Parts: sequence; C-alpha cells; structure tokens
Amino acid sequence: MVSTTKSPEQSKLWLAAIKPPMYTVAVIPIWVGSAIAIGQDAPLKLESLLLFLMSAIAIIAWLNLTNDVFDSDTGIDRNKAHSIVNLTGNKSLIFWLANGFLGAGLTGVCSLSWMQQDPTIIVIVALACFLGYTYQGPPFRLGYQGLGEIICFLTFGPMALAAAYYSQTGSWSPLLTSATNLFGFGVAAIAIGLATSLILFCSHFHQVADDIAAGKRSPIVRLGTQRGAQLLPWICGAIYLAPVLGVLWGALHPASLVMLLSVPLALQLCRHVGENHDRPERVSDCKFIAVRMHFLGGFLFGCGAIAPLWF
Repeated sequence: MVSTTKSPEQSKLWLAAIKPPMYTVAVIPIWVGSAIAIGQDAPLKLESLLLFLMSAIAIIAWLNLTNDVFDSDTGIDRNKAHSIVNLTGNKSLIFWLANGFLGAGLTGVCSLSWMQQDPTIIVIVALACFLGYTYQGPPFRLGYQGLGEIICFLTFGPMALAAAYYSQTGSWSPLLTSATNLFGFGVAAIAIGLATSLILFCSHFHQVADDIAAGKRSPIVRLGTQRGAQLLPWICGAIYLAPVLGVLWGALHPASLVMLLSVPLALQLCRHVGENHDRPERVSDCKFIAVRMHFLGGFLFGCGAIAPLWF
C-alpha cells in the first residue's frame, strides 16, 4: 500500500504555496477604511464588515492562484518548488479553482451593494480586480514591466480603503465636505498602500536571476539589489511619516501614532535586507518581515482611527 501521508518537506511546500500570512493584505485595508469611517461617527455595520472581509480573502486567493498559473506560462516559476501549479501538476484545475474564488468574492461584494442599493462598492472592487489581473495576466503582464508595486499601491491603498469606508457610511459626504477628514483618509491610504507595496517590493530580492531569465523587469532587477536595499529605509520612512503628518495637520487623532510601535519591525527589515540583499537564500524571508510590519502597523493605525470614540 502506498502511503498518502505528506512528508514534512511537502507540508512546508504546501504551506508556502498557500501563503497564509499574505491574506492579511486583504484584512488590513478593510479594517483601516472601516475604522476611519467609524471614527468619523459612522455606526458600525458588523455584517458588512465581516462580509467584506470574507469577500476580500476570496479575491486574494484568486490573485495568488492565478499568479501561479500565469507565471507557469512564462516559465518564471520553473525553479519554484512551492508553486501551486508545480505541486499539483494541474494548471487547468488551479485556474478554475481560482475563478471559483473570484466568483465567491464578487458575489459577496455584490451582496454588499445590494444591501446598500448602491453600485459604488462593486464598481470600485471590479476595477481593483481588473488592475490585479493586469499585474500578471495576459496580454498585460504589467508586473513584468516593473509596474506591480504601483498596481499594488492603488488597489490595496486608496481603492480598498475607499470601498471599506463606503461599506460603512454608504456616502462620500463625510469625506468630501471636510478637508480635514479627506486629508486624514489620504494619509491613511498612502501609509497602507505603501506598506502593501513594500511586501511585493521585498519579494523580488531573492529571485533576481529567475526574473532576468524570464524577462521580468521588476524594480529590483532595474535597480539592483544594493540600490533596492538603500531605497528600503526611504519607503519605510514615508509609511511612518504619513500618520505623523495627519496628526500634525489635525486630521488624525494623536492615538494614530500608536502605529509607530511597529517601527522596530521596519528597522529589522531594513537591517536584514541591507546585510543580505545579494544572498538569495538569506534574504528570501524578508517579505514575511514586511508582512508582519504591514499587519501590526495597519492594525494599530486602525485602533488609533477609532480612538475618538473612546476619548
């Protein structure tokens, strides 16, 4: 009898392929956008928040799976043992499974729009999904032109926060009738968008050789690992400068500065990449430090955004 039990090595590969930590990139912008709305006196719509979170997680699953499918077409993942396509050997199955997740996510978002009798949320999310497709999907493959970080910033920053905000308020008026509220939302979108793009930026350091072979002009391919490592502190600085400016402007409650408690993770990330940028086997885990920084910083930022309810 042949044993079907996975070896520890196989289990690790499957865990790396599924990428559980990466799903926080769906949770954080929705949490922050909703928290900003609640901090501006919008009543908490718990059902909408939970439905949006589940929908966003399903859409992230679609992105992760289709990225593996599209990367298998270009051959860039031929050395990637933890690719879902490589593990299963069934690209067609993964493609249709991905589309199932997309359908589930969009169904949830359509339900939100139906509950509000307003198409705004589905329009924002549909546009974000289209941009997400252009990252790796043919004929666009904009990620291969080094535009992935820009797409990531737009979809997981301003667009995701705007959709989450609208899911709680059902209106733009709290933002558009107050320059202070609009500025506060803007700095939040910049901080969360940059922190999300940072994860993608860090994921390129260890795969420069494969990217070059496949013709992918990622930012690290264009800059080189050393200059990419030198740019990292400036990106982190911009992330943390955003809430500081929001507080100084009076657009954010001072409690928003609790986000600065995640600065040690940013320092760890910059130090780790600075020391190991040209050693793929050592720098490959830097994106997970960026994920932890994104999650903790975003969670704390959201807590600060609802602080007006407590004080």
